[in-house]
Amino acid sequence: MRPTTYVHFFVGIFVCLSSFCIINAEDPYLYYTWTVTYGTISPLGVPQQGILINGQFPGPNIEAVTNDNIIVDVINMLDEPFLITWNGIQQRKTTWQDGVLGTQCPIPPNTNWTYKFQTKDQIGTYSYFPSTKLHRAAGGFGGFNVANRSVIPVPYPIPDGEFTLLVGDWYKTGHKELQQILDSGKNLPLPDGLLINGLPENTVFTGEKGKTYKFKVSNVGIETSINFRIQNHTMTLVEVEGANTLQEVYESLDIHPGQSVAVLVTLYGSVKDYYVVASTRFTKPVLTTTGYLRYAGSNTPASKPLPIGPTYEIHWSMKQARTIRLNLTANAARPNPQGSFHYGTIPVVRRLLLANTATKIDGMLRYAVNNVSYVDPETPLKLADWFNISGVFNLNTIQDTPTPGPAVYGASVIGTALHDFVEIVFQNTEPKLQSWHLDGYSAYVVGYGSAAKWTLNMTRRYNLNDAVPRHTVQVYPLGWTAVLVSLDNKGMWNLRSAIWSKRYLGQQLYIRVWNNEHSVYTENDMPLNALLCGKAKQR
Repeated sequence: MRPTTYVHFFVGIFVCLSSFCIINAEDPYLYYTWTVTYGTISPLGVPQQGILINGQFPGPNIEAVTNDNIIVDVINMLDEPFLITWNGIQQRKTTWQDGVLGTQCPIPPNTNWTYKFQTKDQIGTYSYFPSTKLHRAAGGFGGFNVANRSVIPVPYPIPDGEFTLLVGDWYKTGHKELQQILDSGKNLPLPDGLLINGLPENTVFTGEKGKTYKFKVSNVGIETSINFRIQNHTMTLVEVEGANTLQEVYESLDIHPGQSVAVLVTLYGSVKDYYVVASTRFTKPVLTTTGYLRYAGSNTPASKPLPIGPTYEIHWSMKQARTIRLNLTANAARPNPQGSFHYGTIPVVRRLLLANTATKIDGMLRYAVNNVSYVDPETPLKLADWFNISGVFNLNTIQDTPTPGPAVYGASVIGTALHDFVEIVFQNTEPKLQSWHLDGYSAYVVGYGSAAKWTLNMTRRYNLNDAVPRHTVQVYPLGWTAVLVSLDNKGMWNLRSAIWSKRYLGQQLYIRVWNNEHSVYTENDMPLNALLCGKAKQR
């Protein structure tokens, strides 16, 4: 009997220890309850209807750590259906939580819905904002920062403090009036001003002389690119949308709609105030807003604001001046989370050449991709796919290359297979800068060009060694940009113009990443609290 007793004893100890490890190994949970309401705000001195989260404009920042579980209960007290999307959060296996109309039904007025997702294997500077209609032009946006776990070192000195900067353009006109302008077939006018953290001026960031601070800057505007700089201080770029970079020094940086960067700034100047400056790029006139970097103990105001120049872009090639190269040994929340491979050696299985155009359909202004102007169906694409509902979308609406003929309306979905390695070439046929965002992924930006039309010979210019992966990439007027992406995240993913008027009028599509295996190891099941609308209501 004694040997049997010992066996049972040690088995019991093993089971208890195993259970303890499992319980304590679960990643932390962060819980939020957000009440979304209208409220009167006056960011440019004119009272207007804004969208508030818990009474705040901008909304509260989310401060998370790699692999945290995020639970956000959104209570919609607006008079319209509403969704929030998490710009840059990859939603590994949780396309249901992406917060766009292609993946879920909007939250009806006077009801709530709870988002549940994880910051799986991510670090970096991100943001969130409304994805429905023109709501983001009224507020509802905020910062979303993901810090590294303590066991994973970062490849730069730990800063003494951090600041989150939400910089973007702003209109005095309300979001419903802006929507009416677009619905009438007109373009939006130039924005009325710029804001930093919801203020047109006098935002203050206080630090101590001799210490180093991380500035996490996101362009949350809907129309314009910005140039960012700090008077008499240089900035060391350390992160671009979750990718750590080799640290290079800049006097100013361009940040396009939807993009985010993080820079280190050391306070080595005299004890006084210095201007923090943001200006619009590629606009006439140039709009400028200023805040202050205040040295602790300062009683000296800043001198006159900086002019715009010189400016620098985040370039794709190490051969160009003022370049940024990806630090391939520290480009994610944990070293090389997808295994040991290099993007430049992987065969491309498919090339998508996507041309954005301004066009007219039935005499009304629309924007299109490969001659298809996107229209949201009543049934979200993901629900139609999950329930196998016919008549919502098909994979032949949009082609892999631009097609001749007039533009048409459609629900554009490109079908791909899980783990495909795909090249996407964005061809900008318009005389204004374009900014493209892909949900669910970061893509390696391997090439830019100013040619009016991309050709196969241009692949010879691609940077296949040290490109920067990011979720939002600019395309210059009448130019092209090429990216490479490994489609290893199953789901229905929005590819959209980050210039919101163009997205609203049709410049978006979805990429369906699919395989025929139903497994929670590749994609979570539809959540129990999923809202059903359109044809899915009958399921």
